[in-house]
Amino acid sequence: MKAVVYERYGTPDELVLKEIERPVPKDNEALVRVHAVSINSWDWDMLRGRPYIVRMWGLLKPKYQIPGADIAGRVETVGKNVAKFKPGDEVFGDLCENGWGGFAEYVCARDDALALKSPRMTFEEAAAIPQAGLMALQSIRDKGETNPGKCVLINGAGGGVGTFAVQIAKTLGAEVTVVDASHKLELLKSIGADHLIDYRKTDFTKNGKLYDLIVDVVARRSVFEYKRTLNPGGIFLMVGGTGSAIIQAMVFGPLISQSPKGKRLGILAHKPNKGLDAMNEFFESDKVKPVIDRVFPLDEVADAFAYYGSGRFKGKVVVRCV
Repeated sequence: MKAVVYERYGTPDELVLKEIERPVPKDNEALVRVHAVSINSWDWDMLRGRPYIVRMWGLLKPKYQIPGADIAGRVETVGKNVAKFKPGDEVFGDLCENGWGGFAEYVCARDDALALKSPRMTFEEAAAIPQAGLMALQSIRDKGETNPGKCVLINGAGGGVGTFAVQIAKTLGAEVTVVDASHKLELLKSIGADHLIDYRKTDFTKNGKLYDLIVDVVARRSVFEYKRTLNPGGIFLMVGGTGSAIIQAMVFGPLISQSPKGKRLGILAHKPNKGLDAMNEFFESDKVKPVIDRVFPLDEVADAFAYYGSGRFKGKVVVRCV
């Protein structure tokens, strides 16, 4: 089978399409014919080996040499202990706790890393959902406690997590403000954003507006700046950010969260694959749709990663494997 392999950290040029042996599923695994796989920030970070926290998956060279976590495809065979799926089932899921390996024609996945996809979804749409969609769902609905009338701000809203978060927040009845580069704002307006902020022109922590929930996908500010931008009882959740921002949130977030005004600041503890059925329901009711910028063929995966790394993309970048 064909698979994209990289043996050292670096640029997209390290990604090489090779012929390797097709994997054999263990007793609790399904062999999936991968139809599509999407790129997430973790894939980009693991390719580069930066920030260095990603080197927990290999200090000097990558432990998992076939990248890719978010897959969609069709079950080929199943191990003897797999009862949830059968050959021919169309599935999707996040393999970040399952050895990665999505940028390939076939991959083995534990049955708890997969769910049946909506038959209305294309494989490309399904592959765009698992990580980004569930980070959005868990931050907006589950941890963010969003309900009608809440004021929600999403910073870095033009990528995968943000475009899902906007739609989920609007579905739950929130008033949504988005922050991103100017070329992404019209798209965000078209999927429901109420207020648009160009981060190059306006600092949302200094314009006097207060929010019930702030979800930051690209956090780089002091936690104290976020604190002053929250309403009493408000919540700040970091989904992604710089190393210094993560450390600050880990150290000071719990202390600030004990303040009398009840503001809560923390980092989203992402739970892979928890909520895929809800995303199916949102999709089937036409409330939440993946925003896909471009689809690349498997033999152009280096170009797909280079495009992702440029930051120009809107929503998700997807690779078609068949």
